[in-house]
Amino acid sequence: MPQATEPSDDRAGLGDSLVRAMKLMGAVKQRAPRVNPQVDPIGYPLMFNLTGEPRRVSEIAERVYLDVSTVSRQVSALVGQGYVSRVADPSDGRAHMLALTDEGRQHLTEIRERRNSWLGEVTADWSDDDVATFASLLRRFADDVEAHPFFTPKDPT
Repeated sequence: MPQATEPSDDRAGLGDSLVRAMKLMGAVKQRAPRVNPQVDPIGYPLMFNLTGEPRRVSEIAERVYLDVSTVSRQVSALVGQGYVSRVADPSDGRAHMLALTDEGRQHLTEIRERRNSWLGEVTADWSDDDVATFASLLRRFADDVEAHPFFTPKDPT
């Protein structure tokens, strides 16, 4: 009968490192100067989800793991600020979809540039190979978390 094994030290340390990184990123996010103080931080993931093509509110909510009512409220604010517009849904004339405006695209470009500049400072002492490896592993980790988004402890029996 197979025996349960303890996680390796690396895997056990991974959890601690991940919690530390998440806390640090939360602190960075809180302290970072805002490009537009009128935009609620929750609005950015919504806007980034519109960079490719127009989407329905329900699709955005699903993609960012938020309630439709929360997304609707945030979208209304983004529409009022001129970053997002409502467009007709070509498959259903009664419904609408959301799209980034030119101003919204320009705002996200500025956000990306600031973020990338900061990340460049953080990793300034890293080799190009280290940055590429980290980016690849982080992408893989995010993909795997997305595939298994909810923690469900294994039954010890």
